[in-house]
Amino acid sequence: MNASASSTAAGAAAPVTAAPAVASGNRGLLLFAAFIAVMMVAPHLGAYPVFLMKLLCFALFACAFNLLIGYVGLLSFGHAMFFGMSAYVSAHTVKVLGWNPEFGILAGTAVAAVLGLIVGLIAIRRQGIYFAMVTLALSQMVFFFCLQAPFTGGEDGIQSVPRRALFGLIDTKNDLTMFYVVLAIFVIGFAIIYRTIHSPFGQVLKAIRENEPRAISLGYQVDRYKLVAFVLSATLAGVAGGTKSLVFQLASLTDVTWQMSGEVVLMTLVGGMGTVFGPVVGAGVIIGMQNYLAGLGEWVLVVQGLIFVVVVMLFRRGIVGEIAARLKRG
Repeated sequence: MNASASSTAAGAAAPVTAAPAVASGNRGLLLFAAFIAVMMVAPHLGAYPVFLMKLLCFALFACAFNLLIGYVGLLSFGHAMFFGMSAYVSAHTVKVLGWNPEFGILAGTAVAAVLGLIVGLIAIRRQGIYFAMVTLALSQMVFFFCLQAPFTGGEDGIQSVPRRALFGLIDTKNDLTMFYVVLAIFVIGFAIIYRTIHSPFGQVLKAIRENEPRAISLGYQVDRYKLVAFVLSATLAGVAGGTKSLVFQLASLTDVTWQMSGEVVLMTLVGGMGTVFGPVVGAGVIIGMQNYLAGLGEWVLVVQGLIFVVVVMLFRRGIVGEIAARLKRG
């Protein structure tokens, strides 16, 4: 990397962008703190802990995906492979090998990270629709592997995954206790994403998103930055998948299908691509509809489609993106 060029570019941009970035970051932190406060008391106000845990798992998944598409500009149509493979590995190690849940989640996360590295090395040199199609093709290969592999249980999946004590001390059989464990995992994952976005590394990712040829001309090794971001996104998606398998005590083919990849794209776009908190809001909207409109059956998909069309037509930056833009104009 050309240190003098990068420092010059950073120094030139700092006076223009520092104040808005700090203000935006402070608003994001306040919003996140309010969200955590609400989540901590929600189970005591009648909210179902299992629903809240599902929301947190998919919110972390969407935030991990947003790190890639919102801050690097890479659209992956295969992110479910990391989510689902981690779910399978976590469920298998906990149920069959008898591991404690923390080691099961770590095992699933490690597999997702390695898979992310392999997929990233293959796909990262492609751009646009070609990158998206490569990730989709590799995701389908992972899907058929999960369908045929003996340890996944095929179409039945891995069911009745036991909830053992976390660190040998915390009883996760109780849904309320498990909820606070999942909340802690979400906070850690979100903090990693937030720190990444607001670090010098994150600023380079944004530069690559905005103008990749210029970033190359400044001496940045663009492919290396994109690969690191891809692996980090896959790793955090793996954390979400492994946690989800222990919450529902189940890992199934649904976790690794292309529809799951499409669902996380929908969450990110509805909430606000490229915003820190947008994917959390998008996950809340989609998971909330799936939960509270379950009586409509397949019509839930129609409702989701209509909401997506409305968001695209009226809120092109997503819910959080539009709110932030209007606050900035005001």
